[in-house]
Amino acid sequence: MRAWALAAVIGGAPSTAHALLTGRDPLAATRAAGAILGRPGVAAGVAAHVLISAWWTLVLAAAHRRRPLGAASGAVAGLLIAALDLGVLAPAEIRALPQWPQWLDHVVFGAVAGATLSGLGERPPNHTSGR
Repeated sequence: MRAWALAAVIGGAPSTAHALLTGRDPLAATRAAGAILGRPGVAAGVAAHVLISAWWTLVLAAAHRRRPLGAASGAVAGLLIAALDLGVLAPAEIRALPQWPQWLDHVVFGAVAGATLSGLGERPPNHTSGR
């Protein structure tokens, strides 16, 4: 759950930052994602993003069990996910968006998921005896 939540939220930062810096609508990508569910709009876009992020996190978690991921291999996985999501499966609404920020979102998603699944940044358990 932690990997999914972090990757889903942080993974959207590049395209959101790009939209804000270029004066574009920061919710355009969210609305476009709704087209995946056949209903372009913010609510459907959020639902699509949640479902797709959960799916890819499950896929990465399964891969991590076979061969541990880290940030770098997670980023490579994110690039492969982008090739499928954006290069093959994306509806026209998503293809109409600036593409490099969308690809970067996927790379960041994979890196964060890989790092989180590997436990990077987690604090060790507290073993104080309470004395």
